[in-house]
Amino acid sequence: MDKRVAIITGAAKGIGKAISERMVKENYVTILVDVDNENGITLAKKLGDSAKYIFCDISNHQEVENLFKTVVDEYGGIDVLVNNAGIIRDNVIWKMPEEDFDKVMDVNLKGTWLMCKVAGTLMREQKKGRIVNIASRAWLGNRGQSNYSASKAGVVGLTRVLALELGKYGVLVNAIAPGLIDTPLTQKLPQDVQDKLIEAQPTKTMGKPEDIANAVSFLCDDKTQFITGQTIYVDGGKSIGAGL
Repeated sequence: MDKRVAIITGAAKGIGKAISERMVKENYVTILVDVDNENGITLAKKLGDSAKYIFCDISNHQEVENLFKTVVDEYGGIDVLVNNAGIIRDNVIWKMPEEDFDKVMDVNLKGTWLMCKVAGTLMREQKKGRIVNIASRAWLGNRGQSNYSASKAGVVGLTRVLALELGKYGVLVNAIAPGLIDTPLTQKLPQDVQDKLIEAQPTKTMGKPEDIANAVSFLCDDKTQFITGQTIYVDGGKSIGAGL
């Protein structure tokens, strides 16, 4: 293969879009995985021949198996997996429906686990590879996010276990924990809520999707050979201080 191959989940917009754009720029064949056909197809066309969009519900094991079979059959292997896909269903616990807990866990944790299971098996056989799991600063705890915070705490734990299991096979596994990032999701918040969240930041700023893409690029760089099992916070310092 002339180019390395990267799979990005939740690739159609926001942080996933920025990561996908960065990987194409760095000469990866970039597989854009999402359930958002409209934005996924549009982005793939924009990025050109180095990008391919594939619809996949990552919480469905058969669809995940089919995804990797398609990629391996066409490109011969996989070098990088970035598990970025995630959803939120926020509410205080006494108002949260059980189905909202289950759905968030299915996508954010089970989906990430399924992707890691197949990718990790392939990378173990290849004796090389990088897995980057997008967790969240929220794994430390956020009011109204008992489901989301728990799912992202699971992603951090999963990352640590896979680093132990796959390290001797040349596979490095790390997590990135974004904080307040300027995405379509945060842009939907009322302005007064955005202002309060920004004020709680040590930097008094909101991050950009490109900040997360930069961290992914660092962890996947050939020069980064001795970092695994870590969670890197990209959150303007929010993780080290009290806040809302």
